[in-house]
Amino acid sequence: MPAPGAPRLDHDTLELLRQQHPAWRLLRAEHAPFAVSFLYRTFVTPNVRTVSQPELVSCLDDHIYDLRATLGPDAYPRRALEYLDAWAGDGGGWLRKYYPPQADEAHYDLTPAAERAIDFLLSLQQPAFVATESRLLTVFELLRQIAAGVEVDRTLRIAELERRRDELDSQIRRVKAGDIDIMDDTQVRDRFLQLTETARGLLGDFRQVEENFRALDRGVRERIALWEGGKGKLLDEVFGDRDAISDSDQGRSFRAFWDFLMSPARQEELSALLERVMALPAVRTLAPDPRLVRVHYDWLEAGEVAQRTIARLSEQLRRFLDDQSFVENRRILQIIRQIEQHALAVRAAPPEGVLVEVDDTAPTVELPMDRPLFAPPFKATLASDGIREADVHVGADALFEQSFVDRARLAAIVRRALQTQTQISLADLIADNPLSEGLAELVAYLGLASEGGDNVIDDDVHQTIVWTDATGICRQATVPLVVFQRGVT
Repeated sequence: MPAPGAPRLDHDTLELLRQQHPAWRLLRAEHAPFAVSFLYRTFVTPNVRTVSQPELVSCLDDHIYDLRATLGPDAYPRRALEYLDAWAGDGGGWLRKYYPPQADEAHYDLTPAAERAIDFLLSLQQPAFVATESRLLTVFELLRQIAAGVEVDRTLRIAELERRRDELDSQIRRVKAGDIDIMDDTQVRDRFLQLTETARGLLGDFRQVEENFRALDRGVRERIALWEGGKGKLLDEVFGDRDAISDSDQGRSFRAFWDFLMSPARQEELSALLERVMALPAVRTLAPDPRLVRVHYDWLEAGEVAQRTIARLSEQLRRFLDDQSFVENRRILQIIRQIEQHALAVRAAPPEGVLVEVDDTAPTVELPMDRPLFAPPFKATLASDGIREADVHVGADALFEQSFVDRARLAAIVRRALQTQTQISLADLIADNPLSEGLAELVAYLGLASEGGDNVIDDDVHQTIVWTDATGICRQATVPLVVFQRGVT
């Protein structure tokens, strides 16, 4: 009897997987080499997360053309779009077809099941060298972290810290004495292969992370649809003590990863370490993929997609609850009319005593006009009249010494702020997240506000933004009122 939660590989489980799991279906498909080679070349190799339908059809037409050049003109006779529909349908499950917000053409993404099948096929190729020592050391290190992380005995914790301190002191003494342990080439290659495998696996896991979030969202909707208790209790359960999506194990793990990766200091450290390791002679003998140098930027792009998915699911869940509230309000109105009819029936001879008690007679009123009206996006006009040639020569180096503003980081700050509230002004946002790049960062925020269709830029109202620059001087700027909003419906 396997332990609860342990994988099962009995006959019935395997038969069910063979019939229903998309990964197994892909491996035993008649055109598996055709489909897998295309999906691997289009999505996995360039690390592409989503492709529009016209672009994907064009890529598949090229793939079919190349295959027909070697296999004959009758190979794979169906049209490219027919193959894509089949792969994204119930009989495939290898592509996810969806429509992004405010887009009128379909997009495709690889499903986690298809990516697993591709990883399995890649693992069948016999590697020249298998990392074992580094894996064993990783197992030991993880065990130590778990044991130390749950230890509540202060004496044992102090003893463990003193043991590690003694080890560091011993290493320092040996280094000072000239006894330096240096990894040989085999140890370097061992650890680099594990690094490569973990980095690539982490990149591929983002699709599974998004799929897990969607599964959590479906579970919450099912619980809401089948709920038979009070509405207040339901809301308390879903949004009270914990958020069903963000505070799940998957949500907390992903948030910890994202906060760690979003640190500029961590990104600089990762870049420096990757460049240093990739330049080692022992590593260069492995002919590593040069894109590994920027794998942390690929993690950022993939994490950004996952963040957008979380925000979109939260918004859809809120709308779903709004619909449920509308149905509940209709039912309450029907009950009130029934009570009024019964009251009219007994008006001539009202019963004595207290009939009913009302806990609260002052309901909260939300006026429809509280919702902001549509406002066209702000379009800046540049006046080029009156520009004359300068009399003083200014070096072009100043253009390249400007500070870099990470717009992705700023967009993440805005989304994070809108996860707990429906709108926030630019002044409040900057008050909670002070400008680190000064005026350039402020301009970047204005750019983000003008690109978001739901945001409000009111030229008639102004607000003052105050920040302290790197030299300690307090500066301020007066800008139009900018309000970032979560999607207004």
